[in-house]
Amino acid sequence: MDETPVNIEMIRAAATRLSGHARRTPLLSSPFLDQIAGRRLFIKPECLQHTGSFKFRGGWSAVSALDPEIRARGVIAFSSGNHAQGVAHAATLHGVPSVIIMPADAPRLKIDNTRALGAEVVLYDRAGEDRDALGARLAQERGLTLIKPFDEPQVIAGQGTCGLEIAAQAAEADVERADVLVCCGGGGLTSGIALALEAEAPGLRARPCEPQGFDDAARSLVSGQRETNATMAGSICDAILTPSPGELTFPIMHRLCGPGLAVSEDEVLHAMALAFLRLKIVVEPGGAVALAAALFHPDEIEGDDVIAVATGGNVDPDVFARALAQFNA
Repeated sequence: MDETPVNIEMIRAAATRLSGHARRTPLLSSPFLDQIAGRRLFIKPECLQHTGSFKFRGGWSAVSALDPEIRARGVIAFSSGNHAQGVAHAATLHGVPSVIIMPADAPRLKIDNTRALGAEVVLYDRAGEDRDALGARLAQERGLTLIKPFDEPQVIAGQGTCGLEIAAQAAEADVERADVLVCCGGGGLTSGIALALEAEAPGLRARPCEPQGFDDAARSLVSGQRETNATMAGSICDAILTPSPGELTFPIMHRLCGPGLAVSEDEVLHAMALAFLRLKIVVEPGGAVALAAALFHPDEIEGDDVIAVATGGNVDPDVFARALAQFNA
């Protein structure tokens, strides 16, 4: 038996619980994008998932795995965006309360969306309040269960269901060997996909993709230990900015993943515009990092095929308009 906190049996069990609830997102392609990438390029659009990102998979997996009596008391999560919405929606569909602790300066749209999905949103001041202490107090007072965004076994298992789909869809497309590029923050999706591919498609290799200047996962894979980013601000890819890879996720990535890739802000915006123009999908900056790596870093990728996961589509309209205006070609 695998001694790690997450294994393929957990991912398959999560897939069973998610069946009929999560969307099986397709693999998309475009000859125009193939030409730019210099090989066959397939895109897994998790921006089409419920709540606009892959985070619904982990949220549902974690909520559905709880003992019914514990689940009935409700769940709590810290998030400024996609994890908040995924957990809130999963909890509401289970008929249980959810509390999401969000920074007061989070985008109003994300706060409003989280409330609309049924959560009680508790705002805090990043500069003057201790988020963890606030969450611990609320959890204790109300008997809520904390669902972490990536360093949580059932969350990783839920994200791994995306990898099961990629394995099956790659086989349908006659793709036996390829790099699978994954937008990476704390590593929940990257490690989950890596575990699924190890079992179901060993010729496919997960590789984390990050913004330049925030490539903690790539540097950690090189050094063999968890590296940190010098700052947590200064990138449009806010959805995947984390201090360092997770304690649970990094050992999985270190064992299974290929080298990391880092892309520029302009490459991200260009990828967003091309995704819209050629695939007719809306991708947020953090969700376009893997596609940018596939399109604009061909020399760092091996093989005739590559798969990129477009992880989310919750983009502010002004940022999306900027991408289209700058790269409308």
